[in-house]
Amino acid sequence: MNTMTLWHISGWEFAALAAAALLVGFSKTAVSGANTVSLAIFAAVLPARASTGVLLPILIVGDVLAVLTYRRHAHWPTLWRLFPAVAAGVVIGTLFLVWADDAVVRTSIGAILLFMAGVTLWRRRKAEAAEAAADEPDSVTTRSGRAKARSYGVLGGFTTMVANAGGPVMSMYLLSAGFRKLGFLGTSAFFFLIVNVTKVPFSVGLGLIDGHSLVLDAALAAFVVPGALIGKWAVNRINQRLFEQLVIAATIIGGLQLLLR
Repeated sequence: MNTMTLWHISGWEFAALAAAALLVGFSKTAVSGANTVSLAIFAAVLPARASTGVLLPILIVGDVLAVLTYRRHAHWPTLWRLFPAVAAGVVIGTLFLVWADDAVVRTSIGAILLFMAGVTLWRRRKAEAAEAAADEPDSVTTRSGRAKARSYGVLGGFTTMVANAGGPVMSMYLLSAGFRKLGFLGTSAFFFLIVNVTKVPFSVGLGLIDGHSLVLDAALAAFVVPGALIGKWAVNRINQRLFEQLVIAATIIGGLQLLLR
């Protein structure tokens, strides 16, 4: 079956997926977590389970571009503390996908999106404190910091495996750990590149990624690059507050649409 008609995608639906892919690139180099809107679009156009597999390679393309842009600003001690807990969350998420059918996955994605919107609203209230923090965070070296890393890591691993929705979880964690903009973007870039590449064998094993989905990904990947370039240009110019408000509103609408579908 031809990939472009595999899910009976119309021209308007492909345009929506292309816009979502562009937003993935933008989110990776400007506003981390904004790709929750992309997640909602993919899950609305494609079957919910299939959407996670199609979206994953698109996210990896964005991750590579983000790493190339912000590779000098990653904070590796934070990454090493997160990875074991994230691995546990990915395994839990994989087991969930083995059990869950498409309706459960769709409902779960909608609930996760609404939860992430609430997380983002809470994060905005803490943003003022984060602005005054150092780019070299020290909270991750304390006992409470390690406990926080483990809890956020497990939740981030689960949400990224089930719904590719780990961005808002990690955004909240990195802000609470005291990262400024460049350290935030650099650490987030390496984190998601490593985690998303690690998820590929699990997704292939679950049948979420195959030759058909990769052809569709190849058609959509071209839209990630201009999105990343726009994000790189806009990161120091964008009205962050207004954009986050729009992202939160779109995420809430997307989550409700999936729950009520």
